[in-house]
Amino acid sequence: MLKNDRFLVITGLSGSGKSIVSRFLEDLGYYCIDNLPAKLIPNLVDLWRSEEADIPRLALVVDIREHGFLTEFPRVWRDIHKRISPRLIFLDASDETLVNRFSESRRPHPLAKRGPILDGVRLERQRLAKIKKMADEVIDTTALALPELRLVLARRFKRSGKKQLQVSIVSFGYKHGLPLDSDLVFDTRFLPNPFYVDRLKDLTGKNRRVREFVLRSPATSAFLAELFRFLDLLLPFFLEEGKSPVRISVGCTGGRHRSVVIAEQLRSYLRGQKYDITIHHRDMLK
Repeated sequence: MLKNDRFLVITGLSGSGKSIVSRFLEDLGYYCIDNLPAKLIPNLVDLWRSEEADIPRLALVVDIREHGFLTEFPRVWRDIHKRISPRLIFLDASDETLVNRFSESRRPHPLAKRGPILDGVRLERQRLAKIKKMADEVIDTTALALPELRLVLARRFKRSGKKQLQVSIVSFGYKHGLPLDSDLVFDTRFLPNPFYVDRLKDLTGKNRRVREFVLRSPATSAFLAELFRFLDLLLPFFLEEGKSPVRISVGCTGGRHRSVVIAEQLRSYLRGQKYDITIHHRDMLK
């Protein structure tokens, strides 16, 4: 049975970066479960395979925190291999790196809560040796800072034919406040304003007449051309960095007309580039 990335199991040494990998996979659309008891994994597999589950991709983080993990997991892994093609990824790092990470976080090692951290690291490495040999892939995070680890993961889990970057577009009105979680903000208040046209004032940017009014301006055409060119340059860097989702905010004075039109144009363009797009017109109906 061929391996695939639809059902992942992440394990490895404490402090090697499992929580970072889990958050990254969640950004990519995986349903992530942390610290699930090994004996429950077969039941989860049955649920995942059923039509009721509707979970395209699943990732489990399992490790030595669970009592009985060392004895239960090998048996469970053999069992689920009879039904699906899961992939086991083991995260590793040098003893020195792991000791430094625990020292910096001031958290005790799960196997050395009162003793030296190094003793816990060495004991865990010894106990996990057999499970490491079972892994389909081992990722050594010793020399990887957080941005570098995200880059490795982005390259590793990028699906062919589809960009693994989620883009969230929000239109807003400056008089109602700037969206606080924006990564990129574009101001459209320099464009012709339908608010000052009586027949358009009470409509929104979703209306065809408002859209035509905004889009026929030479300023709008020039702005959109540069905006698309800028995002063509920038978004691949976000993708390589593993930053997802990217939140793009488009603002005008009230958030009813110009920002809505430009946000919709941006959605159409980026969807054509095969990005995963969501859009929200925050102030359109205010």
